[in-house]
Amino acid sequence: MKLDVYQSLWAMELRRPDGRERSLEESFEMVATAGFDGMSIDFGATDMATAYKAKPLFEKYQLGCLFTAFPKTIEQLRPVLRMAREFGAPFVNVIGQVMPISVEATVPVVRRWIEMAEQEQVEIQFETHRNSVTNDMFAMLQLLDAVPEMVISADLSHYVVGREFDYPVSAAAQEHIARILRRAGSLQGRIASRQQIQVPFGFPQYRKWLDVFLAWWEQGFRDWRRRAPATARLNFLCELGPHEYAMTGPDGYELSDRWDEALILRDHARAIWARLDAEASAASESDRPVGS
Repeated sequence: MKLDVYQSLWAMELRRPDGRERSLEESFEMVATAGFDGMSIDFGATDMATAYKAKPLFEKYQLGCLFTAFPKTIEQLRPVLRMAREFGAPFVNVIGQVMPISVEATVPVVRRWIEMAEQEQVEIQFETHRNSVTNDMFAMLQLLDAVPEMVISADLSHYVVGREFDYPVSAAAQEHIARILRRAGSLQGRIASRQQIQVPFGFPQYRKWLDVFLAWWEQGFRDWRRRAPATARLNFLCELGPHEYAMTGPDGYELSDRWDEALILRDHARAIWARLDAEASAASESDRPVGS
């Protein structure tokens, strides 16, 4: 088993008031030098032409590739699946924007995308995200029951805001999150509060929410390790978005350094994984017959 920690290309955008931006290659070089395992391209922020420009950079910097699709029709997912197969992406995150009102009407939409992915021989995961088929946590729980083959990419920040989680998180909400994590094929790194989708978690007033998310990620890692084969790889995506995800002051500049925060989240994820590796190793040693 291995943990792969990716960074989002969208999260590398600066969007500063002075107009300064990194080039595509600068972003790739930074991510590779920092020791990330891969880069994710979000088609809500980047077009397919830019993704093709990035193809040689994935190869040059030896970074894995991941795509996030925002299909507004059933068929809009297909070209992303084909590109993912061409790029060797392990799966595609789907933030589906074909959004029937009822769960019953949503089930065939989800199943058609799953069937399409099987046809194209590319794995898909449905990201928990506002303004998509997974928008509401309660509807999502019903959808998981209705479509047992549905795999989740767990970005829990959206549900903390969407359902305005109290702190401390209630036992009922914890169980809802646990049900989602038991179906998660990957996890995403962002810290939210009940009113903000992305908080500068280095500020002391947000430390409690960092602790909440770290506990959820450990729970998700543990669940995944129990059901995954020994050769599997778990993807953890750091996705701290630019303005207006990031909080800014009256001058338009961000209140914290998202790159530094991404490195901190990367280190937290790897530390959790290393701790679980150590636990598994110790358990294996204790199960070994005496004298073997």
